[in-house]
Amino acid sequence: MSGRLGIDFGTSNTVVARYDESRQEGVPFHVPDYGRTLGAGAEAVSVVPSLIHYGPERQRWVGEQVHQRGLYESAGTFRWMKRFIANRSPAKVRVDGREVSHFDAGRDFLSAVLAVVGAELSAGDEEVAFTAPVEAYEHYEDWLAQVAEQAGLRRFRLIDEPSAAALGYGAHVQPGNVYLVFDFGGGTLDVAVALIEEEDRARAGRRCRVLGKAGTELGGRDIDHWLYEELLRLNGRNDADESVRQISRALLVECEAAKEKLSTAERAQVTAMNPHTGEVLQAEFTRSRLEELLDEHELFARLDQTVRRALNAARERGYSEEQLRAVLLVGGSSLAPSVQKTIQRIFGRERVLLSRPLDAVARGAAAFVAGVDFYDHIQHDYGIRHVNAQTGQYEYRVLVRRGTPYPTAEPLARLKVKATYQNQVQLGLAIFELGQQPPGGGGEAVELVFDPSGAARLMKVSPAEADRRAYFWINEASPTFLRAEPPARKGEARFEAEFSIDPNKRLLISARDLRTGQMTHRDFPVVKLT
Repeated sequence: MSGRLGIDFGTSNTVVARYDESRQEGVPFHVPDYGRTLGAGAEAVSVVPSLIHYGPERQRWVGEQVHQRGLYESAGTFRWMKRFIANRSPAKVRVDGREVSHFDAGRDFLSAVLAVVGAELSAGDEEVAFTAPVEAYEHYEDWLAQVAEQAGLRRFRLIDEPSAAALGYGAHVQPGNVYLVFDFGGGTLDVAVALIEEEDRARAGRRCRVLGKAGTELGGRDIDHWLYEELLRLNGRNDADESVRQISRALLVECEAAKEKLSTAERAQVTAMNPHTGEVLQAEFTRSRLEELLDEHELFARLDQTVRRALNAARERGYSEEQLRAVLLVGGSSLAPSVQKTIQRIFGRERVLLSRPLDAVARGAAAFVAGVDFYDHIQHDYGIRHVNAQTGQYEYRVLVRRGTPYPTAEPLARLKVKATYQNQVQLGLAIFELGQQPPGGGGEAVELVFDPSGAARLMKVSPAEADRRAYFWINEASPTFLRAEPPARKGEARFEAEFSIDPNKRLLISARDLRTGQMTHRDFPVVKLT
């Protein structure tokens, strides 16, 4: 094996780390042409800006190349791809005579990074670990797997970002202690309470057992969005105005820069001029006004709620908040002073560490693929969908509850499968991953999207769309896997099924034909859980 890589595909930046056998840790790897160096924490870190630009005649510019060529504001530049992919956004942008989705852009971006890394390392058999947010749905992990396969990677693994971050802090993490990982990046907030196993219980290096997890779609991108809204309000403009649409990307760049500047300065100016009309939109933001905006949008309350959900899950396993040895801050958005103050207020200044905010996840992923393993539990609720005979509406029966340890020693659930029509041969179950509904706020949620021309727009998230994101049908391609011979009668309870989970987090079904008495399936894998 020539090496082991960890890749943290982030909303704003992507970090690649390689496991160093001599140092026994993951070390950030500079990606030539695409990478840039950022100074944060104890060390300067090489990152690849999560950007790809599609130019004429099939030209593509990736990462830092986009900045160097002044294409960051271009309509042909894709950013924030990770969040659009996680939301299964159908949006496409027309570039160079063709329509490109964020799934396409993300795949092309990662494939380009992997190609350069492979060439630099002369790697024909690198083993790679990709990271995924705590609240990532099955399709996101499937998409990463497809990217890896298309890139020709023969061996790859997936690990959730908070668990990777716990390993990435390295020397700060000691066996037998409990830590809270607070990962606040460009697109998501992920919180995990993790126990580092004692060395005499670890069979292969240091093991991390996750005691409680929680996550939500909240990140630096949202702060950019709120500043953008405030800028338009101060100038008495609307995002639908043609003159605003023409400079929407430039305004968003300015808002992002102002957010970053306010991490260290008291004031930041936002200014953009429409080259067609000469009109100038501008505003000055102070750090105190930014903090007011964050409070108005309940950012601090949502931070606290997400932290509490993770702590409550850990408490159910017998671990209290007082047992936390330290809080590990991860992600570029955790650099905001008001965010740090909020976490320090909850846990106390002395317990909050901030030394590897940008590269801890990639470092940990490289360590994970090198053999450092985790005890874990199922993150989401999983259930079957059925129709309520009285209301005619879909309802869900939970088969696997979040927090369930695996593998399971006993069946998790038993149920009977009925035929819905006469002489039915193929029967099955629609199995769904049950996500969390977005937090209520007195009206429809609003998110920032790009229209086909590449302009930024503020769009409402309909109840139907919110529901689609919350319930994901994970076996839609193969929902029928039970065969009735002879055919079943309408309404007949034909199969009795019981469910369990194997060490690879696969949901297993064992089924018995109630008419013939025969076992038709025994520990048959139906879907992969997360």
